[in-house]
Amino acid sequence: MAAEEEAAAQDLLAAVLRDLKGPEGQPRLQNRSVSRDEAEGELAEAVLRLVGGRGGPAWMAASLVRAAVHQTLQSDLVSFVARDKDVVEGAQDDPESKDLLSLDALLQHCLTCLQDISSQWQKQLPLPPTTKRQSYTSIHAIRNTRRKMEDRHVALLEFNQLFGITDGVERSYFAVFDGHGGLDAANYAATHVHVMVARHEALVSDPAQALKESFQRTDAMFLKRARRKRLRSGTTGVCALLEGERLHVAWLGDSQALLVQQGNPVTLMEPHKPEREDERERIESLGGCVTFMGCWRVNGTLAVSRAIGDIDQKPYVSGEGDVTSHILSGSEDFLVLACDGFYDAVSSPEVPGLVLDHLRENGGNGQHVAERLVTAAKEGGSSDNITVLVVFLQEPAKVLEDFLAHGSGDGEPLFDFGGGGVEVVSDNAA
Repeated sequence: MAAEEEAAAQDLLAAVLRDLKGPEGQPRLQNRSVSRDEAEGELAEAVLRLVGGRGGPAWMAASLVRAAVHQTLQSDLVSFVARDKDVVEGAQDDPESKDLLSLDALLQHCLTCLQDISSQWQKQLPLPPTTKRQSYTSIHAIRNTRRKMEDRHVALLEFNQLFGITDGVERSYFAVFDGHGGLDAANYAATHVHVMVARHEALVSDPAQALKESFQRTDAMFLKRARRKRLRSGTTGVCALLEGERLHVAWLGDSQALLVQQGNPVTLMEPHKPEREDERERIESLGGCVTFMGCWRVNGTLAVSRAIGDIDQKPYVSGEGDVTSHILSGSEDFLVLACDGFYDAVSSPEVPGLVLDHLRENGGNGQHVAERLVTAAKEGGSSDNITVLVVFLQEPAKVLEDFLAHGSGDGEPLFDFGGGGVEVVSDNAA
C-alpha cells in the first residue's frame, strides 16, 4: 500500500472512532423493527452513511461497513428480537412478527463492532484490493417543482468490498429509483436491491438473472412491510451491474438506461408503460384495465405498469423486472441512468451531444455533466423530480479526445458543439 493511501486510511479510521465516541455517533432510537432478511441492508445503509464521504479510500470505507455488519449478523440474533409492543404494532396479523428484530438495538451493537474493528485496523491495516475498476461518475438530482423529492439513487463502485466478494471479478452497481405515492418504496429499494443481488445464489453463474430476480425479492419483502405498516407507495427502478467486461441492466417501470458508444446512443431497453401492447394484454388478462386519463394508466391510477410496491394495484402492477446484457468492447463512452423526469423531456439522441458539448466546454472534465443533463430536462419542460447518474466507461477526457479525433466514423461530426473519479452530487432540493 502506498504511503499516501495508508495515511488516508489511518485518517479515516481516526475520524470514525472520534465520531463514534461523540453524541452524533449514537443512533437515534425510533422503535424500528426489521425482518431478518432486511437486517443486512438496513445496517449497511446506516453504517455507510456514518463511514462514507470522509475522503478516505473508498475500499476502506466499504470494508469497514462489511466487517461491522458481518460481525453483527454473526451474533445470536434472538437477543435482538423486538419485544416492545410499540415496535411491532400493526404486525399482529403477520406470522413473521414474532421474529422481527429491533433495528435500533442491532445498530447499537453494530456500531460497537465498528469501533472495535476500527481500533484493530489502526494497528494493522487490511490489504487493499489487488484490482480497482477505474470508473468516473457524475450524479445530480433535484426536487424541481414537486412538493417532495421521491427519487433515490445508489452508486457502489466498491461492490465487492462491501459484500466481501473475493472471486477476482470486478463489480460495481448503480441504480435510480423513482418513487410515487410517498418515499417508502424508493427508500426501501435503494437500501435492499443491491443486497439481494450480492446475496443471490446465481450472482456468479448468471448475474443477469440475479439482478432481475432481486427486483422480485425486494418487492416481496416490501409488500410484507407495507402490510405491517399500511404503506401504499411504489417505485420504478433501473439498475446496472458492471461485472468484468459485461454490463447487465434490469428495470421496472419507466426509469431508463442509455448506453453511448463512440458518440452514438444505444437503446438497451423499452420502459414498462401501460400502453405497450404486451403490458396492456397482461393487465387485461388479470382482470385489470388500461384507460386514458391525461396519459395511459393502470386501472385509471398509475402511469407505469411495473413497480416495486403499490400494494393496492398488485398483481396488475407487476414486480417482475426485465433484464438485458451487453458485452463491453472497450469502445463504449458512458452509461446514463435516469428517471422519467429526465427522459420525458430529453430524447435519447440528444444525450450524447449534451454530454460531449459539456466535456468540450470544460476541457474534458465530466464532474458536472449530470447537472448539465438535469438542466436540459428542466429547460425542456420537465416539472417532475429529476435524477441523472452518468457512469463514464473510460476517462471523460478520453471520451472527448476520441470523439474529436474520429467523429461519427464517416468523417463528419455527429453534433455541432457551437462556439468556441468524479464524485457524487446528490439530492439537491432545488
